[in-house]
Amino acid sequence: MTNTPPLTTDSKIYLAGHTGLVGSAIMRKLRSEGYTNIITRTFEELDLTDQRATRGFFERERPEYVFLAAAKVGGIHANNTYPADFIYINLMIECNVIKAAHEFGVKKLLFLGSSCIYPKMAPQPIKEEYLLSGYLEETNEAYALAKISGLKMCQYFNKQYGTNFISVMPTNLYGPNDNFDLNTSHVLPALIRKFHEAKINNIPYVEIWGTGTPRREFLYVDDLADACLFLMKNYSGNDFFNIGTGEDITIKELAEMISEVVGYKGELKFDTSKSDGTPRKLLDVSRIHKAGWSHKTELLNGLRRTCEWFSKSYL
Repeated sequence: MTNTPPLTTDSKIYLAGHTGLVGSAIMRKLRSEGYTNIITRTFEELDLTDQRATRGFFERERPEYVFLAAAKVGGIHANNTYPADFIYINLMIECNVIKAAHEFGVKKLLFLGSSCIYPKMAPQPIKEEYLLSGYLEETNEAYALAKISGLKMCQYFNKQYGTNFISVMPTNLYGPNDNFDLNTSHVLPALIRKFHEAKINNIPYVEIWGTGTPRREFLYVDDLADACLFLMKNYSGNDFFNIGTGEDITIKELAEMISEVVGYKGELKFDTSKSDGTPRKLLDVSRIHKAGWSHKTELLNGLRRTCEWFSKSYL
């Protein structure tokens, strides 16, 4: 692997996916740390599934560092309904960006994956070495396969070409600029919207998909951005990193916490006809802790910030 010059505040950085949940958090982090030479493109300006367009962009701009946060994302319903879209779009983005990054001399690339890459019944907490040790969760298999491919592409390019491409696998994320669409969002933003609307409209109960028993881990997205910049500055190698809190709660406990933060006084009803997904998904974060990083935002504080942002932005 090549020796990469240190990242400086005037390094030329391409942030792919800067308008999304993760990308906007990385942008906030970079700007707060004084980075000024940041390149972005909207989907309308650059379709990363288009190989020729992506290659032309890298040839013209020659970024030194890349944060690859662009992706097609969604919750259980969206993943299960549009699997062809999820695998095709994500694979194309990864293949085009990683190949162009190598071809045009990017010094370092950080790829954003997902904890759904791990087997459905992986031992808990989930260590990085459990990858490819069992069957995936069926409802998001297409997305998981795409993210596994991106992670492996980074490792294989490092092995064959000596590139410095690293990967992180975050747990469930939440925060400003999340997707709050009830048909395509993840569980936490969907619950925030449901409770806000139920409070405003005096709805007597809020319906929650599933039994409420699955356990999930949640990381405030600005903490992920902090971890990404930390690794971009401090790590070079072929390991990948789980990024999370190392703590989880049940969906029922999450719903009760959001209800309290929002100030909703009604009832919670669970629709057990809806899929629960993976029973538990807690990441082992000992590798990133040993590297020198740990999360800063506890769940209750992160929920308060996110609910406040939602109420100002959506209602």
